[in-house]
Amino acid sequence: MLRRNDTSTTPSVVNDNAAWCWFQDERALVDPVSNLLVVGSIASTGGVDGEQRGGNVEVTVVDLSTGTADIVVLHERLESDDHDVPAFWRRRDGRWLAMYTRHKTDDLTRWRISEPHDPRRWGPEHTFDWSAHTGGLGVTYSNLHELDGRLYCFARAVNDDQCALVSDDDGDTWSYAGKLFTRPKVGYVNGYTRYVSSPGRIDLITTDHHPRDYDNSVYHGFLDTDGLHRTDGAVVDPHPLRGDAPSQVELTTLVAAGSRMPDGGSWAGDLLSHCWTVDVRGAPDGTVAAVVSARADDGPAHSDEAAERLRPVLDHRFLFARLTPGGSWEVHPLALAGPGLLPHEQDYTGLVAIDPDDLDSLYVSTPVDPRNDQPLAHHEIFHGRTDDGGATWAWTPVTERSDVDNLRPIVPPGDPSAVSLLWFRGDMASSQDYRCEAALLRLPRTE
Repeated sequence: MLRRNDTSTTPSVVNDNAAWCWFQDERALVDPVSNLLVVGSIASTGGVDGEQRGGNVEVTVVDLSTGTADIVVLHERLESDDHDVPAFWRRRDGRWLAMYTRHKTDDLTRWRISEPHDPRRWGPEHTFDWSAHTGGLGVTYSNLHELDGRLYCFARAVNDDQCALVSDDDGDTWSYAGKLFTRPKVGYVNGYTRYVSSPGRIDLITTDHHPRDYDNSVYHGFLDTDGLHRTDGAVVDPHPLRGDAPSQVELTTLVAAGSRMPDGGSWAGDLLSHCWTVDVRGAPDGTVAAVVSARADDGPAHSDEAAERLRPVLDHRFLFARLTPGGSWEVHPLALAGPGLLPHEQDYTGLVAIDPDDLDSLYVSTPVDPRNDQPLAHHEIFHGRTDDGGATWAWTPVTERSDVDNLRPIVPPGDPSAVSLLWFRGDMASSQDYRCEAALLRLPRTE
């Protein structure tokens, strides 16, 4: 558990123009040998030095021994859009791999490889062109995970479905692997997927489409050498990424659109809809934890599509789900998530980060105090801890009485001895226009 002092701890600003999306991982990693933290971000034209830095794909390298932060640019002026943030992979030879894309505005996955043990020095940029598969309709996101000795980069690509590239040389070269899911497209894109990998297995949670366009459920499945499976191990696709792909609706439903919270608990009878994937992490014993967001008791849709896309959604909820080996998913209320973060993105929330080394611990960004459900002036970060598998939570504020929003926390894996809590804070008008800075707070652990 975390050791906390009675006196407040002040976070440090490690990048003064930074934000990130949440459908890429790992967005941040700690190397405990060199005691370096690496986090990717995108500089905005609306942020500090935006005329010069706007659209830069940046890597912030923090020496955790001294607190010194260095900012390295992977690609200058790629695009002022937080969806372009890189995913990182630590290779066996001590080099770092970074992969990144634009936000559906070209068909290139880009990657660079660092010098051994030095994420401040990077080799040349390489590209994979998806256009033969996408028809020129673009690619977004990077998620790096290993299975059976092969490294995969999962992305949203063909038909805006989840697809993958594969590498047999730890990221030096890449080829097209195939589609993981497919279904008729509705609205902007198809499913939003979060991944977590363990030796021999990749777990995932995914949606139908964008929650703005569709009343999503959230589904769970996993990949191993025997195929793509439902939660109970039933095989959905014995040869994933080869040939025709199944629909994600064939996976196990984790949270169903239109379901109601059970009687007898908090939020009893509340109607859940337009679900979205937030975070997923796994433990060495095979336990998986996930966080999902949902609209609660949402009003009727506007008959005019343009008006519906701007209709305020005033009540979002965070749900915590836990799967123990051989068991089934248990879903519990976590915290109120408040109204939509942006007028044109009614389903954006402050998000939640599960501690990858302690699934009973997480960090929530919310404009509603989870201790008493009272509204706050801004999104604040709270630490939550459960002792009963997520049924109840004890809350401690990490930030208080802030002048700006504190958003999208990350707890990077790599060093189980301490928590390196990251988030960004500031003013966000859109995913392209923000004036935010990345903050880091180190929280030591005790047994």
